[in-house]
Amino acid sequence: MPPDAQPPAEPFGAFCHENHVARPATGQGPLSGLSFGMKDVFDVAGSRTGFGHPAWLATHPPATVTAEAVTALLAAGAALHGRTLSDELCYSISGENFHYGMPINPAARDRLPGGSSSGSAVAVAAGLVDFAIGTDCGGSVRVPAAYCGLFGMRPTHGAIALSGVAPFAPRFDTVGWFARDAALLKKVGEVLLGPESGAGFSQLVVATDAFERCDANVRAVLDEGVTRLARLLPARSEAPLSPAGLDRWLDIFRTVQAFEIWQSLGGWIKRESPGFGAGVGQRLAAAAKVGGTEAQAARQQANAIAQELEATLGDALICLPTTPGLPPLRATASAEIETAYRARAMQLLCPAGLGGLPQITVPVGTVDGVPVGLSILARRGRDMALLEVAAQAFADLPSPPERR
Repeated sequence: MPPDAQPPAEPFGAFCHENHVARPATGQGPLSGLSFGMKDVFDVAGSRTGFGHPAWLATHPPATVTAEAVTALLAAGAALHGRTLSDELCYSISGENFHYGMPINPAARDRLPGGSSSGSAVAVAAGLVDFAIGTDCGGSVRVPAAYCGLFGMRPTHGAIALSGVAPFAPRFDTVGWFARDAALLKKVGEVLLGPESGAGFSQLVVATDAFERCDANVRAVLDEGVTRLARLLPARSEAPLSPAGLDRWLDIFRTVQAFEIWQSLGGWIKRESPGFGAGVGQRLAAAAKVGGTEAQAARQQANAIAQELEATLGDALICLPTTPGLPPLRATASAEIETAYRARAMQLLCPAGLGGLPQITVPVGTVDGVPVGLSILARRGRDMALLEVAAQAFADLPSPPERR
């Protein structure tokens, strides 16, 4: 597809139109013949990155260098099919964009697609591309993967270069990706991560405090996934993930994240005075008020949590729900999503960020036709081993059928 062509016609709203870009593969490799989508935060030389906001698009020139992750995928034989929609400046997990609308979740059309890598997840779930890349800071790959019935990967922090990716919260930002099956998820990982050394995993730990936050109607489906995973490991146990409480961990995560987001974006926001949707605008206003002393104290606490998680994990895997329940209905008010759902979800999502840990979400089943995701956490640097476990345990999971 020529770089200046329009994005492919599709009914799901997954692709960007104002700054569409496509690129052919630049080499031959393990991804030859495959297509991918790219969240609107990655630079492509000669094209403008929009960051999910028209004002950002209008105030930033075309990139001169292509993001390293995109370059690696093109060199491995994959072709870039188009930019995919992002939530505004990535500061959301719902999939709703005040300026560009909300993509349609192919696996549950009446429910949210999840964000902020909403378009990437939708493009994969709809079969418009073979896989897609996004970014995950607080859950922006894991949530849309769970909502859309996909495999999604958040790698070890720092394992994939963030050069050529729009700035957000550097302590937690990662490049992540989506696929409809575990084998392709692993194959993309081999390209982006490269080889690693290390033994397998000795036990599976079920995070009891995380499952306690889960809605009853999804527990049976999650339990089936846990049982399937446990068959591969020598031992299984149960323990709380956070001795201090997941709510306390979330407070620490939010403080550090908000401070870093304002450090990255506050200058541009004050200079350009862009408009935001209600939820994103409220979070940015709160971020502007986080002081350096408060942030530094939270950073020290986050460092201690990371050390604690490293010691706790060892050669174990930890499993937990990706989100506390089914994706909310599209008609749910933004205020209700923020007060009744976002905080609960972020309690489950923040441990990976605090620990810099790799996490996979797996589409273990459905409830009334709506996808349910189970997550697996591993120690830092064990990304490929984690991908291999997922490929073995969930190789035969079918992609959820599109609800028409």
